[in-house]
Amino acid sequence: MSKVSILGLKLPTDPRWVNLAAISLTDILTDHAYCEQKAASSAISLIQRNPNRVRLVEELAPIVTEEWGHFRQVLAEMKKRGLQLGKQRKDDYVNALLDFKVKGGSADDALLDNLLIFALIEARSCERFRLLSEGLEDEYLREFYRKFMISEAGHYRLFIDLANEYFDEEKVRNRWQEWLLREADILKEIEVRGDRMH
Repeated sequence: MSKVSILGLKLPTDPRWVNLAAISLTDILTDHAYCEQKAASSAISLIQRNPNRVRLVEELAPIVTEEWGHFRQVLAEMKKRGLQLGKQRKDDYVNALLDFKVKGGSADDALLDNLLIFALIEARSCERFRLLSEGLEDEYLREFYRKFMISEAGHYRLFIDLANEYFDEEKVRNRWQEWLLREADILKEIEVRGDRMH
């Protein structure tokens, strides 16, 4: 079984992406830093919108700390290499995912979609970090990204678990399949770029 199918993803990343990412190391590190920052902010927003969901609050509070720690780790790596954090760029992948969210549904529908979006982003990040951990020539960076890969796999699993805790498992499974199919279509539609994590 492939590592992509273990994560549930329907389409593997184009193999050219790692070569492009290696060429654009400053850009990929910059984009990675902002991805970690946005992950922390998104977890905070989810807590703020769902203070009555006790397990969600308890599980996501340490995720906020962890994601912000990852942001700082990437900044430290850039500083060590004499690189500066560039400007945040538009994330076509995430924006396309957000367009697929239920429109005008209930608060529960919105929460389910948010949990599944976060799970999907973590799964795709996990896959990309694995590719970097195996495909980069820089041995230190390979290990650097292997640690991120392990972390993202745990986050992916947590968001799926939270969805199954708060919603009927069959409903979660069906909506998750819809998200996976849409995500595969998005990857076919957007340009393969080595200056983006997604």
